[in-house]
Formats: sequence, C-alpha cells, structure tokens
Amino acid sequence: MTKTLHSMRSVRICVILLVFICSVNPGHSQKVKVDSLAKRLAVEQKDTARVRLMWTMARDMTRYDPDSAMKLAQQSLYLAQHIGDKEGESRSLGILANTFVKIGNYARALELNIRKLKLEEKREKPENLASVLMNIGIVYALEEDYRIALQYYSKADSVIEKFNVDRFRYNISLNIGDTYNRLNISDSAYVFFNKSFNIAKAKDDRESMGISMTGLGHCYLKLGSYEQSLMNYKGSLDYLQESNNDEVLCESTLGLANLFRKLNKPDSSERYATISMATAKKGGFLPAELEAAEFLTEHYKSTRKIDSAFAYVSYVQDLNDSVNSKSKIRETQIISSNEQFRQSEMEEERRHAQKKRFEQLQLLLIGIFIPAFFLLTLLLSRARTHTRLVRLLGVLSLLFLFEYLTLLLHPTVAKLTNHTPLLEILIFVALAAILIPLHHRLEHWLIHKLSHFHLHHQHSETKTVLAVEEKKSPA
Repeated sequence: MTKTLHSMRSVRICVILLVFICSVNPGHSQKVKVDSLAKRLAVEQKDTARVRLMWTMARDMTRYDPDSAMKLAQQSLYLAQHIGDKEGESRSLGILANTFVKIGNYARALELNIRKLKLEEKREKPENLASVLMNIGIVYALEEDYRIALQYYSKADSVIEKFNVDRFRYNISLNIGDTYNRLNISDSAYVFFNKSFNIAKAKDDRESMGISMTGLGHCYLKLGSYEQSLMNYKGSLDYLQESNNDEVLCESTLGLANLFRKLNKPDSSERYATISMATAKKGGFLPAELEAAEFLTEHYKSTRKIDSAFAYVSYVQDLNDSVNSKSKIRETQIISSNEQFRQSEMEEERRHAQKKRFEQLQLLLIGIFIPAFFLLTLLLSRARTHTRLVRLLGVLSLLFLFEYLTLLLHPTVAKLTNHTPLLEILIFVALAAILIPLHHRLEHWLIHKLSHFHLHHQHSETKTVLAVEEKKSPA
C-alpha cells in the first residue's frame, strides 16, 4: 500500500509512504467503504475487532477527512492500549503518524513514529519494524534533513535484507536512491534507482518502472550522460501516462526540459516545460507548477522573449502567493491538529484518572474489610461457635489477604521483574510460603482460645448448676 509524497525541490522524485495509507481514491466509493465499516463498528462487541475496524476506517479516511481520521485513530489507539492489543496499538500509531504527515505536521508525525518504533523494537515483526524505520526516514526527508533520513532508510534496508521482507524491497531502494539524489551523490543514487528498476521490471510493475526511470534520468543528467538520461526520461513517459501518475510525469517532463536546455535545444526544452506545467496545473500539483513556471521564466529570459518572460514573472508571483497562502493554511492546520490531539489526550487522561481513583477506592474498601473480617472472626471465637466455622473464616481471611496483596503488589513486582512471568510467580509463591504458616499458627491459636473459652464457659455453667442444686436441697 503506497502513497506518493512530494517536496519542493528543483530536481526531485516522489517518496513512497508505505504503511497504513493505501492508494485511496477520495471519492464516493471510498466513502461508501468507510460507511460500511462504520455500520459494522456500531454492532461489533469484541474489542479486538473494534480496534481493527477503527484503524481501518481511519486509514481510509486520511486522504479526504484527516481530522476525523485523527480522532478515530486516537480512539483505536486508546482502546488497543486498554486491552493490551499490541498490533492494534502499532497500527493506530502508524495511521496517526501518517495522518499528521497528510496535514503537514511533521514534528507530531515523527513523535508518533518514534513511539511506534519503540513498540516494534520489542516485538518480532520484521515487516512492521522495517516500515516504521522507513516512515521515520520519510518524515526526515520531508523536512529536508536528508542525512538523518538516510540513516533510517539504511536501518530499514538492513531489516528488509536480514528478514527477506520482499514487499518493501522496491520502496526502500527507491527512497535511498531519492535521498542520494537530493544530496547530489549521483553515483550512489544511480545504484539504488537501478536496483529499484530491476525489482519493478521483475514484477512487471510498469508504474514503478516509470518512477525508477525518472530517477535514473536525474542521475544520468547530473553525471553528464545525456544520451542515457534522454533514454530513461522518454522511456518513463509511456509508463507514467499509462498508469495516470501525473505527479511523477510532471517531474519527468521537467527533467527533459532541463536536459534539452543543457543540449542547447530551446524549442524542445520549452515544449516539455510547458507540458510539465500544464500537467501540474490540471492535477493541482502547485509546487510542480511553480517549478515549471520558474523554469519557463528563466527560459524566456535567456531566449530574449521579454513579453513571455514578463508574463511568467507575474504568473510565478501569483503562484508564490498561492504557495504562501497554502503554507499559512498548513500552519493553521498544524496548530489545530495539535490542539485536537491535546484535547483527546486530556480526555483520555481524565478517563484513566477516574478509573484509577475507582480502583484505589476499591482497594481501600478491601483493605478496611479484611481487618474487619478478621476482628469478626476473633469476636466469634468468644461466642459459642463451632470450630469448623472458625477454620472456614480463617481460610477466607487468608484468601482475602493474599488476593489483596497480589493486587497491591503486582504492578511493583511486574516492574521489578520486567514483566517476566516466571519471576513474578516465584515472588508470589514466596509470599504464600510466608503467609500460609502464619495462617496455620493463627488458626491453631484461635482454635486453642476457642476451646479454652468453651471449657471455661462449661465449667462456669456446671458450677452455677451445682450452686442452684445446693440451694434447693433441704437442710
């Protein structure tokens, strides 16, 4: 499942975001799918199934309604944490991160991906680990911190190779090639773009072949191999047009415009730059449209077509205003998304605090009940009570005390033992080994006291009866 992301760079190739965001068509059919999932969620009783339905809905809603997707993914996350569903927690964190990428809130996306990474480092899910490492690299790439992005891509590549995660081989090769290309390390970029092309060719994935060939065109252009660059750029066009990938098509045609400018063929350069701009305008790819317009402005200046250059200067200015306007909207969305996320976290914290207070109240009541129950046993020992009842009450007191101590000590024991079941059992067995002998001693003491009390009571009654009889006897 892939989603193409872009960055405003003069020479760029699309970065692929792999996990939990599929190629969603944000139209009617996708909304129908979400509505169907919502109906299932309304009647679903099993928590694990509810978690899966929620994160699936959030994933599908990300493209056309990121705010609702974020809220739903948070609900999925909190429920997964509550029931201990690690897979659901991981998925929810990933979708939340990708939703923030969609909004443009890269800082929050990075924070959530790091949380997911810490979770996956403790699990044996190589595919999940590779994907989150790759997505962290993508966030750094979007923030144009390419050196760090490359570090995470390399870690992901190591996991993919070690555990043979075949479905990510193409994407990691493409992303590493893209990062080297952005760093202008063209020989390394060529190696990975070529690797991605061979993987796509083996699978007969024509769209992926077109994307890789665009990357190879960039590499050859920078390396000065213009004939190879031309072959790859032109070869990519059919594949990209066939798959309707207009975003990468803008990039490939602008690459051809750059190439023909270097080859001193201004007419061809102008033609492909115009195609790139028209494609970008039709697809709503504002950064790509701005790049092409800036290219054409410089082109008309260099060819001394002053009227056209002047017209494009105004056009570029208008596009810059649109980009700045979108940047301001994005900043507002980031602030809004952070506040929405904070409010949801606060609500979850309140719910958790309320639950904790209720649990503490229960523990307090149990703590009061146990000594009260024990005192009741002591009081009964002074009445005419059968020994078996004393034994039963003693056993119940011990059971109550042991279970109470287990509830009270379990979080501490779990933390000390790092949630190791064997060590936890050994500690509680040791506790029971102390409590049981103490209980037996207490039980014997109570029975002894009870027997002593009964004998004393019987002796007193006998003396009373004899005294009465003596008074009744005739002198």
